[in-house]
Amino acid sequence: MADITPAPASHPTDAAEVEVLRARLDELLPSAIEDLESLVRIPSLAFAGYDRAPLERSAEAVAELLRGTGLPDVRIERVADGAPAVIARRPARDGLPTVLLYAHHDVQPTGDPAAWSSDPFEPERRGERLYGRGSADDKAGVMAHVTALRLVGEELAERGIGVTVFVEGEEEAGSPTFRPFIEAFSEDLRADVIVVADSANWAVGTPALTTSLRGLVDLTVTVRSLRHAVHSGLFGGPALDALTLLSRLIATLHDEVGSVAVQGLVHAEDPAVDMPEADYRRDAGVLDGVRLAGTGPLTARLWTRPALSVLGIDATPVRDASNTLVPAARAKVSLRIAPGQEPAAAMEALTAHLLEHAPFGAEVEVTEGEQGRPYLAGDETPAMHLARSAFARSWGTEAVDTGLGGSIPFIADLLEVFPHAEVLVTGVEDPDSRAHGIDESLHLGEFAKVCLAEALLLRDAAELEDEA
Repeated sequence: MADITPAPASHPTDAAEVEVLRARLDELLPSAIEDLESLVRIPSLAFAGYDRAPLERSAEAVAELLRGTGLPDVRIERVADGAPAVIARRPARDGLPTVLLYAHHDVQPTGDPAAWSSDPFEPERRGERLYGRGSADDKAGVMAHVTALRLVGEELAERGIGVTVFVEGEEEAGSPTFRPFIEAFSEDLRADVIVVADSANWAVGTPALTTSLRGLVDLTVTVRSLRHAVHSGLFGGPALDALTLLSRLIATLHDEVGSVAVQGLVHAEDPAVDMPEADYRRDAGVLDGVRLAGTGPLTARLWTRPALSVLGIDATPVRDASNTLVPAARAKVSLRIAPGQEPAAAMEALTAHLLEHAPFGAEVEVTEGEQGRPYLAGDETPAMHLARSAFARSWGTEAVDTGLGGSIPFIADLLEVFPHAEVLVTGVEDPDSRAHGIDESLHLGEFAKVCLAEALLLRDAAELEDEA
């Protein structure tokens, strides 16, 4: 791989070059947003049970956009029965570095479309925001890469800097074929710097470099108390229904202040930055009067400590309820784990807790689900230096090092398959983007800054080689 050294903090013509790029971006931005809107209109869900045809259309649309950037090798690939992924590349000249740009074109389900302010798959601009499923997560990441290459792609080609774009098609569904895919196409994807555009910035107006990510384990727990349903009037009292027992079991997962009560879980160091409680309550939509759970800095509770949620319960729906005791109920439990925690150990600890706290001797069964590793960036790297410089020039303010409470488990796979690569986790979202939620949206002003920053990062990689 190429020897990468840090770029200087500034260049004699740097300010002028930035303004030239900014002016060119202003010209390109309307078409970039229109292209993003076209992507949002495609309901590209990789989850089982959904029509796969839109996912194929989405991959084709992304491939066509990347062909338009001038990359000579663009193709759609997959392994086994995995979703379609797009690889687009221009190899580096001998000895020069390659930058890999990652994003994903699949999206989360919408939930109840009627709960949205507008059709989730018909993008709508309101003020400075673009609404629609995937508008932020992560079709805006795709378009950030496309737009940056429209800005500086020709310059990179002239200098011989290698560029590869990898747009995955199943990230929201847990990236089930990610590891075999990158192993199968490792020569095409090998790079010196990997830019993962699937995270969030600190706030509108303040960029962030994500330096830690929580991992994830989830499972389904089933509680059984009766062989079959029985009349609640005739048998209720001595025998508790399974839903009540499941509720009591779930209640043991947190202590009296709301901290996770599962023994054997890791806590990482508290972050150097914190956020005002009012900001968190606003961004998370916490109702007035609802107390926050846990203790310590909010950023620690969000980024470097475990968090446990119940994502769903299967039991008799209220509309179908009769006067019978429910014999069995189950819940999906999701545990975000701190940097430094091994997923297998976390799964073992959570399973042990559930089995040990079986209420009233009820039968408890655990079915393991997904596992994903957390991520913690190392010391300052040349690629991080380049990113910070690019962010500062695009936003006009220094970037904040942040963690992310969410998980991007495939980063561990990237680091294992490409151990010499430097990974940068960046993003297009802001605290009000509501990724995965109702009324997901993208701040268009921030999107422009992301595009400019990535173009600067790529351009600086080229200048770096001129000085080597």
